[in-house]
Formats: sequence, C-alpha cells, structure tokens
Amino acid sequence: MIHFVGAGSGAMDLITVRGARLLQEADVVIYAGSLVNPQLLAYTKKDCQIYNSAQMTLEQVLTVMREAEQKGQSLVRLHTGDSSIYGAVKEQFAELDKLSIPYDVCPGVSAFCGAAAALKAEYTAPDVSQTVIITRSAGKTPVPERESIRSLAAHQSTMVLFLSTSLTEELQADLLAGGYDADTPAAVVYKATWPDEKIFRCTVGTLHETVSENHLTKTSLIIVGNCLSDHFVRSMLYHPGFSTEYREATE
Repeated sequence: MIHFVGAGSGAMDLITVRGARLLQEADVVIYAGSLVNPQLLAYTKKDCQIYNSAQMTLEQVLTVMREAEQKGQSLVRLHTGDSSIYGAVKEQFAELDKLSIPYDVCPGVSAFCGAAAALKAEYTAPDVSQTVIITRSAGKTPVPERESIRSLAAHQSTMVLFLSTSLTEELQADLLAGGYDADTPAAVVYKATWPDEKIFRCTVGTLHETVSENHLTKTSLIIVGNCLSDHFVRSMLYHPGFSTEYREATE
C-alpha cells in the first residue's frame, strides 16, 4: 500500500496522529526534501529506506513505489502541508491507477492554516470577508487567464498566495489594478510554524518593498485582505440575543 501523507506546515508535532503512525510503520519513505521538515524522519524505524524526492524525477519515484509494492512493503509518500494544495499528486495517482497499485491519502495541516495561526488571524472575519481565495502568481507553471490575480482581486476577499514571493513586483501591480487599495493590510509569513518562522506585516502598496528588503524568495506565504485589520463585527453564534438548536436567546 502507498500512503500519501501530508507532513503538516513545518513543526514536527503538527503532523496528524495518523500520519505519524503511518511513518512509524513504513518500510520505505519518499519525502519532499526541499520543503518537508527533516525532523519528521525521526518517526521512522531504523531500517526504513528513505528517499529524497527533490533529487528524483516522477519516473524514479514510481520505480521505488513499484518495487515496494512488489515486495509487499508499506511506503509513505510524504508531502509538505496538505498534498491537495500544489502537491503534484494527481500525476502520481494517475500512474498508480494504471499500475493497479493501491494507495490512500492522509490529509495534513496546510501552510495557509499555519500562517493564520502565526498571524493570529481569522480569514473569514464577520463583516470583513467570508471567502478565502488560495492561488498563486503565474510563473513556470501557468495560471488560467480566468484565474489571473487581477480578476481574483476584484472580489477583495481574503487571498492567500503560495509560490509567489519571487514575483511580487508584478503581483503588487495586479492586486492594485484588480481592486485592492494600496493600504489594504498584507503579510508575508516565512516558514510558518517552523522554528525559524518570521512574520513581515505590510500593505498591498508596500508588499514588493517588504519582500525585497527582507530577501524573501521562497518558503513564504503572502496573505492579503482586511481580515488582517482590527475591524470585525461580533459573530452571532455566541451572541446572547441569538437562538440556536442548543440554546435559547436570553435578550
């Protein structure tokens, strides 16, 4: 069995209980070495075979998977964060399906959750934004025109950008042209939940300057939106004047 496991956002203890158990039981582990905290490999047993996929092609990864399956071994494919977001897993699933090799997926804590925790932010603050857009700037991997930053910025909702810190000059221009005001709050979180995590608060108008001055080029998330401001209204869920199926309003 092949187990795709989300490693979590960085901290060793933010992997799920299930993910840690699968690592402990694995005979073979292929981990995304450029992004996954190597401390997580401490969960593996002494005789576990470990491969760093940063130095491998898809074909080489599949060869290791196929050999493990032929030997009846348990293999963990350890991806950063949650593998469903920019995890390049679909191509692996497709090839495993062709080979009739069984696999399952263990979700993980995405970096966008880790960044919110670091910022002590609620992306869906009442009366501010009830929508979170997770996207990226167009780079080596193209982005469909209908999902351009300018078009998405028109919503002025909370936006979380992966893989974009090396492209902030154009990103800032697109955010402004799309509809965000220059003074809209923004933040860049470097290595969210890792021991060397850093937070840089700025605005849309100072985003590129902030990234450039702090030499941020990768392993960072950009968060944009008024969810980072002090403005919000109280949620009705716990308001004494609001009835639910569990309690009656008291005022």
